[in-house]
Amino acid sequence: MTINVHLILKQWATKDMGKMLGGEEEKDPDAERKEEERQEALRQQEEERKAKYAKMEAERESLRQGIRDKYGIKKKEEKEAEAQAAMEQASEGSLTRPKKAIPAGCGNEEEEEESIVDTVMKFLPGPLQDMFNKK
Repeated sequence: MTINVHLILKQWATKDMGKMLGGEEEKDPDAERKEEERQEALRQQEEERKAKYAKMEAERESLRQGIRDKYGIKKKEEKEAEAQAAMEQASEGSLTRPKKAIPAGCGNEEEEEESIVDTVMKFLPGPLQDMFNKK
């Protein structure tokens, strides 16, 4: 009996040593079929997971809609659509897009010129300042 164990161990060891040394592995004749089955099982699991989460999200959305209806809250998309419609209606007769608000300091050129002149006047000597102030 000890001889049989030694022979089995020797065969097992040489088989593994061959693999470790770069020898060819034994090919499983059903390996390709098993791999295809495994891939199909993974695809099926993924589809089931997606269906489960889609169902959960649909339930959540129905709850959200119930709350919106109860308290009269509108969805973001609805608010944006209403705002867009209001903008379009306001500019219906116009050929150009609606004007945007002008930031402070960008639209009034007179104020900017005055501030530049005032700044330059501060650096001029007294008699020159008097000449420019006589205007």
